[in-house]
Amino acid sequence: MASAKRLSRRRFIKSVAACAGFAAIGFPNVVRSSAIGTSVVPAASDRIILGFIGLGEKAFAGCAGSLIKSFIDDPSCRIRAVCDINRLHREEVVAFIDSRYGDKSCDAYNDFRELIARNDIDAVVIATPEHWHAVQTIWACRHGKDVYCEKPMALTIREARAMAVTARQYGRVVQYGVQGRASSRLRFACEAIRSGRIGDIVEVEVNCWGPSGFESLPAEPVPEYIDWDLFVGPAPWRPYNHVYTPQVRGWMAYSDFGGGGMTDMGAHNFDLAQRALGMDNTGPVEIIPPDGKQQKKLQFRYANGVKMVHNLGGDGENDGVLFIGKRGKARLHPLSGNVEFYPEDIGRVSIRPDEVHLCETDNPYTGFLECIRSRQKPCADVEIGCRSVTLCHLGNLAYWLRRPLKWNPDKEEFVDDDEANLWLDRPKREPWTL
Repeated sequence: MASAKRLSRRRFIKSVAACAGFAAIGFPNVVRSSAIGTSVVPAASDRIILGFIGLGEKAFAGCAGSLIKSFIDDPSCRIRAVCDINRLHREEVVAFIDSRYGDKSCDAYNDFRELIARNDIDAVVIATPEHWHAVQTIWACRHGKDVYCEKPMALTIREARAMAVTARQYGRVVQYGVQGRASSRLRFACEAIRSGRIGDIVEVEVNCWGPSGFESLPAEPVPEYIDWDLFVGPAPWRPYNHVYTPQVRGWMAYSDFGGGGMTDMGAHNFDLAQRALGMDNTGPVEIIPPDGKQQKKLQFRYANGVKMVHNLGGDGENDGVLFIGKRGKARLHPLSGNVEFYPEDIGRVSIRPDEVHLCETDNPYTGFLECIRSRQKPCADVEIGCRSVTLCHLGNLAYWLRRPLKWNPDKEEFVDDDEANLWLDRPKREPWTL
C-alpha cells in the first residue's frame, strides 16, 4: 500500500495529466449455467449466486429499502458471500442471511478481491461509497461477474466511461441503482413528455443539494473492527474520522470520497431529466455556474436549445424535477414515483401505440436478475448511468472552477480547456489504478 500522504493540488494536477487510460487484463468471458435463462424459478442448483460488497446503510438498513433484503426475498437467487471493511457489519449481515436461509452457507470477507475471485459467484452487488465503484465494478467484470452498482455510478467522468467500456469488453450486465427507471408512473411521464404532450420543452428545473467540498476532518482513533486503509482505498489518504463512515454517510460531502448532493440525490434527478429529454446517450454542450450577479443558478444548455437549471435544495413539495413546456408542465418525483401534470388532463390518457415507448421493468432487483439470464441490457444500463453521472460531475466542476464550461458530449471532454480537462479523472493510490 502506498504511503499515507495527502496529494497537494500541484501534485494532483501533475498526476492527472500523467494518467492515460487503464490496462485491460484478460479473463475468460464465461457465463455459468445458473445465469442462463428461463422465466420460471430455477432449481436450487441453478440459482444465480450473489456476493455483496459494502454492507452499510444502503445495503442492509436502506434509505429506500435494503438491497440485501430485496434480493434475499427472490427465490431465483442466493446470497453466498458478503464483504465489508467493518467487521461488525459483516457479522450482523451474515447472521441475518444465515437465519433467513436456515444454514451457515454465507461467507464473509474484509477484502473484496477475495469475494470476486470465487468461481461460484455469478454477480456482485456493490454498495460501497462511490470512490470505490469504478475499481470494484471493473475488477468484477474482468473476473466474469455481472454487477449491480449503487448510485452514484462513479467519482469521476473518466471512471464512469471506463466502467461502461469494460462492461462491453467483457460482455457483462452492469446495472446502476436508480429506482426511478423501474417506476411505471415515471416511465409514463417520460413517455408523455417525449411524445410532446406538454409541448416543446423550454426549461427543466432539477432540485438537489450542491457539490462536495475540499475540507478535511480531524483525526480520531481508528476502531479495531474497521480496516481504515482499505476504506480510503484509491482516494488520497485521510486520517480516520467517524463522519466519513457509512454509518453517518458523511463521506459524500468530501470530494475525495463523493460528489455531494449533486451526485447523491442528483443521481436520481438528473437521470430522470436526461430520460425525459431523450438525452440518455448524450449531454449538454455548455455549463454556466452562478456568478452572484445576473446568473443566479447553475445552468446546463443543450444543443437543441433546452435549458436545465439546478435549484439548490430539494426538500418539500417542490423537490424532484419540473419540466416546463410550451403547452404545460410536469413535475416528477424520482423516489416516491409521484407525477403531477399541469393541466391534469395531460396525464389521464394512456400512451398511444404511435407515441414514445421506453424500456419497461417493474422492479430494479428482479429486473437485474432477469437480465443476467437473458443477457439483455437493463433499463438502468451502465452506459446510461455513465451519461447521467457525467451530468452531475459537469455541474460540480462548474461550481468548483467558478466559470462557464463548454462540453463536447461526443468526445466527452471540455472544448479548448486544458485546465477543466484535468478534472475529468483523479490520481489513485496504489495498487488501485484502473
